[in-house]
Amino acid sequence: MDEQQFKRLKSLSAKSFNDQKALIKKVLAGREIACTQCGTPIRVSLPEDKKTTGLFCAKGCTDIALDFVM
Repeated sequence: MDEQQFKRLKSLSAKSFNDQKALIKKVLAGREIACTQCGTPIRVSLPEDKKTTGLFCAKGCTDIALDFVM
């Protein structure tokens, strides 16, 4: 991997991270956000639900695991 390829990978990784962070903020703020792949609403699963915590769509294309500290 040369330097240009590494810079591109770094840029794409940073964009992906920032996009996911923005998505998490919007969903936790209560906004109705649709999955970009399937169009179903993205739901949050909180620790009191007694299952894996995170953001998920109904079909599983969006699957962002979150750790909550209580």
